[in-house]
Amino acid sequence: MPRQLGDLEDAVMTRVWQWNRPVTVREVLEDLQRERSIAYTTVMTVMDNLHQKGWVRREVDGRAYRYTAVSTRAAYSAALMNEAWSHSDNPAAALVAFFGMMSAEQREALQDAMRIVLPNLHDEPADEPAGEATEDPAEDLAEDPADDAGQETGR
Repeated sequence: MPRQLGDLEDAVMTRVWQWNRPVTVREVLEDLQRERSIAYTTVMTVMDNLHQKGWVRREVDGRAYRYTAVSTRAAYSAALMNEAWSHSDNPAAALVAFFGMMSAEQREALQDAMRIVLPNLHDEPADEPAGEATEDPAEDLAEDPADDAGQETGR
């Protein structure tokens, strides 16, 4: 599971994701220098580290490398959310708390995503035979969702 990117790693990956093409250290350096003073060797080291960690692949281009993202920012964000959610001792309460923190724009994006995902759910096999009683996650929420949710989001 992915570890959250550091500040400089995120700044570099943001450019790689936004540009969506193979990039050189020099291109990333020049763009970063618009915001901060930074050395070529620092950017080169960060990009090499990102390659070692599997975030980017690289190909030789003359005397330099061109770096390309291995996955999308959306996939990275989803993996981070999944990792955080999987550590909850009450995943349903964590989701309720998460949904409660969403802005109107985020809720609209969630609704759009659900319209894409829900039609495909009927294609997956059921976890349990039909007619068999299942545990109701709403019962767990009724106990005291604010206590659990507050603990999860305070980290």
